[in-house]
Parts: sequence; C-alpha cells; structure tokens
Amino acid sequence: MRVVADTSALLALYSCGGLPLLDRLFQEVRVPQAVFDECTVAGKPGKEKLGIYLKNKVEGIELSGFMIASSGLGRGELEALALYKRWQADRLLIDDHRARKLAALNGVAVIGSLGVLLLAKSKCHIASIRPSIDSIRQAVIFLGEGLVAEALGLAGE
Repeated sequence: MRVVADTSALLALYSCGGLPLLDRLFQEVRVPQAVFDECTVAGKPGKEKLGIYLKNKVEGIELSGFMIASSGLGRGELEALALYKRWQADRLLIDDHRARKLAALNGVAVIGSLGVLLLAKSKCHIASIRPSIDSIRQAVIFLGEGLVAEALGLAGE
C-alpha cells in the first residue's frame, strides 16, 4: 500500500514516536516538497528527525495540472492531494478536518494519525494506542474528544 503524507499527521506521529510505523505498515511513503519544507522549517519541533526521516521520500509536484478547490488549505495540503492523485496512492495521511473534507470531495481515500495507530495495533506493531494519544496531546496537538473516544473504542481500550 502506498501513502502520501501531510504535515499535520506526520507531526502527530513524530510526537508519539510513531514515524517508524509508517514504514512497517505501508510499502511506500511519499511527501511533496511543501510538506517537507513545513516539517523542517526553523523552530518546528522535531525538524531534524523529520528531515532525516523524510529525506528520501520527497516527490516534486506541480499544482497547475490539477483542479482541486483549495477551500483555504495550505500549500502542503494541496500538494499532498495532487501527489496522491498523480502517484495513484492508496491513502492520503492527513489530519486536518477541512483537508479531509476536500479529499472526500475529490475521491481521495484518507487515513489519519489515529487511523495509523489503530492499524498498527491491529497488526500487532503496538500493544495500545492510548500512550501514543497521550503523547500527541502532550505535544499540544489537538485531537477532538469524540475522535479520541471513537479511536479508543475501536481499539478496545
């Protein structure tokens, strides 16, 4: 399975030590240049480790060949959507609610950071998703209460 990742989900997974899960769960992981740039900008928590992890996963994409309504999304989200389409990926790894709505409108199959944790648990790569959720929240990354409750319920935790 091939996945294109956006910044928000990568930051969430980085904050809980979950980046290695991506390579265990997916055959290929790619990011557009804008996502790489957002993940490695000065002052970004974990920019060095994210840069090392993403170094050989960057794929250039030109937005002009795609018709994707922006709905106020950032360049990284738009490039990730376009790369998903061009690369014919299986999933778009993205957490932003607006971006997920636009992805659905464009026929894009999405998975979020909590979805990755659930998949990792189902494949026995992790024993529990709760510690990872706690780490994500400690990193001041917003996860809605309803979403967390649903994920914990699906995980049986």
